[in-house]
Amino acid sequence: MNGVKAKALGCLYQQLKSLRSPARPCSLAACSRKNRNAALHPLWQSPLTIPGGTRQSPINIQWRDSVYDPFLKPLKISYDPTTCLHIWNNGYSFLVEFDDSTDRSIIVGGPLENQYRLKQFHFHWGAINDWGSEHTVDSKFYPAELHLVHWNAVEYPTFEEAVMEGNGLAVIGVFLKLGARHEGLQTLVDALPAVKHKDTVIEFDVFDPSCLLPSCPDYWTYAGSLTTPPLTESVTWIIKKKPIEVDEDQLEAFRMLLFTSDGEEEKRMVDNFRPLQPLMDRTVRSSFQVRHLLDTEAQPQGHAEQVRP
Repeated sequence: MNGVKAKALGCLYQQLKSLRSPARPCSLAACSRKNRNAALHPLWQSPLTIPGGTRQSPINIQWRDSVYDPFLKPLKISYDPTTCLHIWNNGYSFLVEFDDSTDRSIIVGGPLENQYRLKQFHFHWGAINDWGSEHTVDSKFYPAELHLVHWNAVEYPTFEEAVMEGNGLAVIGVFLKLGARHEGLQTLVDALPAVKHKDTVIEFDVFDPSCLLPSCPDYWTYAGSLTTPPLTESVTWIIKKKPIEVDEDQLEAFRMLLFTSDGEEEKRMVDNFRPLQPLMDRTVRSSFQVRHLLDTEAQPQGHAEQVRP
């Protein structure tokens, strides 16, 4: 293992100890981006990069520039609710973690050549509703974004090793928008006060994260990276086109969490997203044909399907 990988792996172990531990200033996108980045958590304040990185995330997805790929397979999702283990406030988000020792909760198909096991899911969100998502679509921000993190257990023996390799991870991204109360999410929201402080963990079992996925099967996909250290370029991103709706109270429950431990000066957990990264020479592929460039609520087009048991 070379020096860069060794250093990144060391950073990874520090970031992923969960394996062993139970007012809008203007309407312009550029102005919003400047203001949303002004109060970021220190983890995202500096322009973190990896040497020679060419596939960093998140990115702005341009409808016009995305390329329809008729050969993209349907994305098949099979989650076992009993594999859910606990919720952990790790100091920059809350992670809902799963038993990934077997193939009980997996995804397969889509742009993936292997099946991938679900490891955890988490969210990124803003201090206000004008921003919060990591990815954007035509420079549009959403209040929050869900990430379901999976790893390639076919080719790699451990999650940590998969993190270091180009095809090691697959992350489903789902945008959240303000609207109706999300009944599936509410079970999780009700548990959040118990993990208000950094490093708190509670048991959280029998939860099916497929309830957090939109029914529309359409998605974009591209080769990218983790958005937290070690920022390894190991992620196949699958960004769902259609957002899910959550209400104001549910978003506020996220914002009541703290970056800080019990006894420390309280710092609200908000704006926990990484700034946008350059697309460079990458292509964003879509599973659907672009017919209405600005209509992310369009009905599914073409052959794509999403299968859940």
